[in-house]
Amino acid sequence: MSPDSLFATQLQAASDRLFYLIEQFHQARVLVVGDLMLDEFLTGQVERASREAPVLVIRHETTRQVPGGGANAAQNLAKLGAQVKVVGLLGDDPQGKVLLQIFEQAQIDTHNILVDGDRPTVTKTRISGHARQSVTQQIVRVDRKSDALPPASLQQQLANCIQQQLTSVDAIVCSDYGDGVLLPTVIDAALQHPLSVVDSQRNIPRYVGATLYTPNVPEAELALGYPLTTPTGETDESLINRAGEDLLAMTQATAVLITRGEDGMSLFEASGKQHHIPAFNRTDVYDVTGAGDTVVAALTLALTQGATPWEASVLGNLAASIVVRQFGTSTTSAEEMAVALRSLLETFAID
Repeated sequence: MSPDSLFATQLQAASDRLFYLIEQFHQARVLVVGDLMLDEFLTGQVERASREAPVLVIRHETTRQVPGGGANAAQNLAKLGAQVKVVGLLGDDPQGKVLLQIFEQAQIDTHNILVDGDRPTVTKTRISGHARQSVTQQIVRVDRKSDALPPASLQQQLANCIQQQLTSVDAIVCSDYGDGVLLPTVIDAALQHPLSVVDSQRNIPRYVGATLYTPNVPEAELALGYPLTTPTGETDESLINRAGEDLLAMTQATAVLITRGEDGMSLFEASGKQHHIPAFNRTDVYDVTGAGDTVVAALTLALTQGATPWEASVLGNLAASIVVRQFGTSTTSAEEMAVALRSLLETFAID
């Protein structure tokens, strides 16, 4: 039986269970601990080349501001119906105020977000332009952030906020983009919860003992110190399998889910089980920005409702297949996921 045929059989057998899990998302209570960001998308029409420098002159048309990083994980959880609390840092600036407003509109609890006047809110501004009747292209990205670590007193305040919430949430998501929130004191507090999901770009070895990790291929390579592709850039399944086993040993996790873009996902469980989950959307991919946060959100909600790692990973993959159809950082809903699951079951129907 081919891998896709095996998956189709598993999917059909689990269909009722997957619909049930989606219906239960609204019962989940999740605490997001992470690097909070604001993603800005500025677009305009290219008018001419500037006389001041070898650059384009763009007439501004629209500005869109949406949560990024850990803030996007929180927004995804809320849009899927969960009750969400956030622990993190914002600067005392307009960007921080925008994020707080977005959270409040989404009914995300912001009482544990601390303001640090000595650092800016992490902001990524993408400037895109287009000629008349042409495709919009990103031209440049401007990042605002501080490389300085928060003072020890502020780190302890963050840890205290987490400890105060341990018994009031069903899971903790650690969204680590390397911007100074998830330091050892904070990580230790977060890992006290029995269900912790880690999305870390650089610091996977710090999170020994978490429940589940969701690295992509570059993040796994960084953590392990060896490539997961051949010298010609092709996927090497034997290296993927080795990576899964090595990451399990490194992290002592219940499961590790390596996300692989158009190659789908590979799930490795401490019990020895391995699963390959194919990509659900290989053609209608417009923007993968923030898709990892969507995977984490849906996967975490499923786990809080008793899903197996495989069931949770399938739902994470399903949610990501929806948001990559949209431009920029985006979210989906439980209702959209149910519709997408029906379509997926038709795609993988067994004759």
